[in-house]
Amino acid sequence: MILIDATNSIVGRIATFAAKKAFLGEEIAIVNCDKAVITGSPERVLADWKEKFSRGTPSHGPFYHRQPDRMLRRIIRGMLPYKKPRGAAAFKRIKCYRSVPEEFSGKELLKVPGSDVSKTGNLKYISLENLSKLL
Repeated sequence: MILIDATNSIVGRIATFAAKKAFLGEEIAIVNCDKAVITGSPERVLADWKEKFSRGTPSHGPFYHRQPDRMLRRIIRGMLPYKKPRGAAAFKRIKCYRSVPEEFSGKELLKVPGSDVSKTGNLKYISLENLSKLL
């Protein structure tokens, strides 16, 4: 089991790392999903997500979640062939949590290499928690 801490980490880099490890057979748990960030102008990121929500109909989809942990899981799903058996099995091996559950407290959390937003030089970003509040 790989425990990933998403605090101040870029969503896409966490997602690619988790998708690849899950596809290879590892169990993945991502904690502190609400503190993960999406880089880019907050206004532009919000506009992109609102466009996703306005597509389709409420009864037929596409269905998007507003909870930060579900948003991250949906992003990871886009990086897996989830309609095929191997991709669906990999997707089931990924769990996302808003904070650190009791079962994982005291265990070592992994930071994905190169995912820290402070080392990118990009000053424009929005956390999944703030994004979900604005949607």
